[in-house]
Amino acid sequence: MAMYEPIRGRDEEEEEKKKRGVECFSGDVHVDDVEMAVHSRSSASGTSKIEDEGSKQRRLHQPPPKPQSQRLVSLDVFRGLTVALMILVDNAGGVLPAINHSPWNGVTLADFVMPFFLFIVGVSLALTYKKLSCSTVATRKAIVRTLKLLILGLFFQGGFLHGINDLTYGVDIEQIRWLGILQRIAIAYLLTALCEIWLKGVDNVNSGSSLLRKYRFQWFFALMLTTLYLFLLYGLYVPDWEYQIPIKASSSAPKMFSVKCGVRGDTEPACNAVGMIDRKILGINHLYRRPVYARTEQCSINSPDYGPLPSDAPSWCQAPFDPEGLLSSVMAIVTCLVGLHYGHIIVHFKDHKDRIFHWMITTSCLILLGLSLDLCGMHLNKVLYSFSYMCFTAGVAGILFAAIYLMVDVCGYRRLTLVMEWMGMHALMIYIIAACNIVPVVLQGFYWGRPQNNILRLIGIGS
Repeated sequence: MAMYEPIRGRDEEEEEKKKRGVECFSGDVHVDDVEMAVHSRSSASGTSKIEDEGSKQRRLHQPPPKPQSQRLVSLDVFRGLTVALMILVDNAGGVLPAINHSPWNGVTLADFVMPFFLFIVGVSLALTYKKLSCSTVATRKAIVRTLKLLILGLFFQGGFLHGINDLTYGVDIEQIRWLGILQRIAIAYLLTALCEIWLKGVDNVNSGSSLLRKYRFQWFFALMLTTLYLFLLYGLYVPDWEYQIPIKASSSAPKMFSVKCGVRGDTEPACNAVGMIDRKILGINHLYRRPVYARTEQCSINSPDYGPLPSDAPSWCQAPFDPEGLLSSVMAIVTCLVGLHYGHIIVHFKDHKDRIFHWMITTSCLILLGLSLDLCGMHLNKVLYSFSYMCFTAGVAGILFAAIYLMVDVCGYRRLTLVMEWMGMHALMIYIIAACNIVPVVLQGFYWGRPQNNILRLIGIGS
């Protein structure tokens, strides 16, 4: 069918044109057209032939034009759609708790944002490192990009900016939040990039099985990470622990809370290994102070929204907990590796039907495995980034990506997605502006009389 003609890169088009004996400039003017004009002038001037020979000699000594990489439009559109979804749930989640992050087990619309971003990173890396000239240089560049993301994450999510209604800035190093969304993406990006740079086979790919053989070491690494995560989550013993919170508007000592655990393999908010590892390694003072489980029925009378504590609330309701913790980030890396596999399918299969066929096989397996594990008791849980949650959300990402690819890159409905494509090409900038409250923080710095009289209060934000 005509709609399944594969997308050809610039190199393939140039080679086909050379076979037809046609060469072209980077623009729309062809060499044949120029030579016809020169020959028509040579009949009127005897020197034109000499100039033509000289121009040909000059062209022979000019370096060939650098090939321009063809962007995969559907990937930009998918990234832009994910950014738009993030903005929606961040701003409407408080009004519509049903689309906000699930308080604990289960999946809502907001819980797809992080896996989608990680999946997209994996696909992008497969296309970026399709042809490597030097593995060492590529590794160095990947490390530099990772450091940039880590620094941005610490600055915007570590507590340096104090948000709306507070014109102060700065963070106590003893209270800084070390991990966050950008930090998680940075870690997943680095390890996935290193896998793609160094853990490639030399096998030729002409089928699904040969694709698995070529990247078998990457799949082994993903299996190793999954095994490590499951072993620590269900095997570590979680002892009793305690935390303290300061009493507002009081100089008295902070209030101390004790949490009784003494269990192994628990996946509830208080006694899971994910939280214990973060408390032991990062320190409880460096964790996120507004945990999502504070919206559970046990901890909020307005559940599934935040609210006052019930009279019989358990002691752990106000304890810090980082949704982008160390152990949960292990499974986030696996999501990135799944995206890398989808990118490999783009690289090695040129026909649209082959690409979509292999994507659908992987997607179906992931979704069925995730739902089956959820029914068996390994619940979908974004905060813990459970194995079932990783499978299900990565599978949904695969379906959505395949649908966008079919609509944009195959059927050519690109005008309908121009806005999403632009957002996808500027995703980091939009994330920093929208999700990190940069614009509100800047706007509230301009006020009249007193800080409370600012543009944000005038339009009803932060009042």
